[in-house]
Amino acid sequence: MKNKTVGAMQPIALPQPLFDQCGTVFESLKMRRTCRSISDKKISLQILSDILWAAQGVNRTQGPFGSLGLTAGSASNSQEICIYVAMEEGTYLYEPHDHKLTPIAAGDSRALAIGTGQGLAGANAPIRLIYVVDIDRFKNAGFQEPGLYSTEIQKSYYFVDTGLIAQNVYLAASSLGLATWFHNCNKAELAKVLKLKANQRALFGHTIGYTDD
Repeated sequence: MKNKTVGAMQPIALPQPLFDQCGTVFESLKMRRTCRSISDKKISLQILSDILWAAQGVNRTQGPFGSLGLTAGSASNSQEICIYVAMEEGTYLYEPHDHKLTPIAAGDSRALAIGTGQGLAGANAPIRLIYVVDIDRFKNAGFQEPGLYSTEIQKSYYFVDTGLIAQNVYLAASSLGLATWFHNCNKAELAKVLKLKANQRALFGHTIGYTDD
């Protein structure tokens, strides 16, 4: 995706995730915690790849209803949650099916990926994820049950599905020795910067980096 906003930014092909470097799930659960003291130390492209794959990567070619299966479940495999990655140089969209980052907006939008009034904790962290729901994706869900078209039930679905992704990030981060913090975001400003459509909504942010403790 190239436009005047994106400028000279290029898509980023992520390296394949490494599967043999971590301990058990129970070890990750034991170490899981929220940490708001996050430094500006950069994380490698490999670690970013591992985090994003854990969050919502493809883990099987035959998932529910014939679609690709992801590491985080979703209502009728609608895959309605999109992950944007805000870094100092710009913001990208994670494309799980191709395991790559597509440029969306040049410039530093990390400050918008946290809610107003939440202070400056983790302000210089190298990565902030932004979770966005695309309501229209419910229309393509594998099983078209009535709840997919109910506004209130949709909310319950996409909030739960975001939580599944966020917990994957927490566990992956703890196993990789990273600090992370799930929080609110500046929804109105992100809608402008990310050029979200009418049925897309920014939901939450997730800060990731090395601890500053």
